[in-house]
Amino acid sequence: MANRIPRVAVREQEPAVRAKNFEEVCYGYNREEAMLEASRCLHCKNPRCVTACPVNIQIPEFIAKVCEGDVEGAASIIAKDSSLPAVCGRVCPQETQCEGSCVLGVKGEPVAIGKLERFVADETLGHASTECAPANGIKVAIVGSGPAGLACASDLAKWGYDVTIFEALHKAGGVLEYGIPEFRLPKDKVLKIEIEEVRRLGVKIETDVIIGKTVTIDSLMDEEGFKAVFIGSGAGLPKFMGIPGENLCGVFSANEFLTRNNLMKAWREDYLTPIHAGKKVCVVGGGNVAMDAARTALRLGADVHIVYRRTEAELPARREEVHHAMEEGIIFDMLTNPVEILGDEKGWVKALKCIRMELGEPDESGRRSPVPIPGSEFEIDTETVIMALGTSPNPMISSTTKGLEITRRGCLVADENGATTRPGVFAGGDAVTGAATVILAMGAGRTAARAIDEYLKNL
Repeated sequence: MANRIPRVAVREQEPAVRAKNFEEVCYGYNREEAMLEASRCLHCKNPRCVTACPVNIQIPEFIAKVCEGDVEGAASIIAKDSSLPAVCGRVCPQETQCEGSCVLGVKGEPVAIGKLERFVADETLGHASTECAPANGIKVAIVGSGPAGLACASDLAKWGYDVTIFEALHKAGGVLEYGIPEFRLPKDKVLKIEIEEVRRLGVKIETDVIIGKTVTIDSLMDEEGFKAVFIGSGAGLPKFMGIPGENLCGVFSANEFLTRNNLMKAWREDYLTPIHAGKKVCVVGGGNVAMDAARTALRLGADVHIVYRRTEAELPARREEVHHAMEEGIIFDMLTNPVEILGDEKGWVKALKCIRMELGEPDESGRRSPVPIPGSEFEIDTETVIMALGTSPNPMISSTTKGLEITRRGCLVADENGATTRPGVFAGGDAVTGAATVILAMGAGRTAARAIDEYLKNL
């Protein structure tokens, strides 16, 4: 019976309306909608959705509680494995993880696990009642207050450790605060409250502390009594193409553009930190960050092009984000690659010179790489170019910490449990893997927390 019920559609702002505001696009389920959607779950004996979740939330168990109308019970089940359910319910790539493994998705639509998680989290936001073990007095430092650091800190605090998070910026949250736009993740309504829940576990958060400048990991361990350190500093160093014109005024990395809009509230008229995007914007890239930058520029009043060198089928961004961007009127220039940024006599961007691409012969893996079509160059008039080409870890921490090895890509070397080459120092998330997803970072933070607990017990 359950698989005969169609997936319950989620209510959203109309595209023409939301393209002009920064209010949340998706409204989420109400109780009636959530209970109906929860009734679709088959409660498999071997739930693949749990295995596919990087933090291993007991998905059928919490969905069963939703189906019964026991939202508090559902929240308690989720809280055992996730410290940021309202965040994850909004920004996780469920379609390639839990929902991508749902049996119902084989011949139809999978259960809307992400939307159900969000419903439970929103209904119980600020009312968590997680129990912690007695304090053991052992100090652990967490570098970075993004998803990896918050997940690691939460688990360690529950087990009785004295945990302090050190955050470089003036607000906690890492990429959740500065990278994801308000229309996808409301900061005061959602993120701020979930971070307060982490604080209620006893976790201390010190902002404006740049590890490697304000203090070092060596000093934390050698002078301030921290017995272990987890590095969850993310990957905040932007990549560029290396083409002519990238030094012109009006060229941004997506990191800078989104940080100035999110953290400095550049989109709000009552803040004195605006950003000049102009009337025409080109965003280079096809990932979630590219979608975020493009949709932000659109809401600031620009006509926006996304320039991507492969086809629509190969866009790495979430399908939902691509769908929303297209609905809102963003133009996608596929099989297009920039070759130069052109400027005017005052040093400002005036156009993006591109070349058409085509997919070449498949390589050994079967993937077809894009190759330029000779003589197909053309220009897109634009005032702003935003490079959304990925990021790598900032070298400040590795260069100021004894015994930390890094890879050729600048990522920290760590084993499957997060242990680095320096005893007592663990790492996870984008600092180890390079830019990835929020939930994968949280999974790495939880794995490292278990390894830290084991390490400290054996000291």
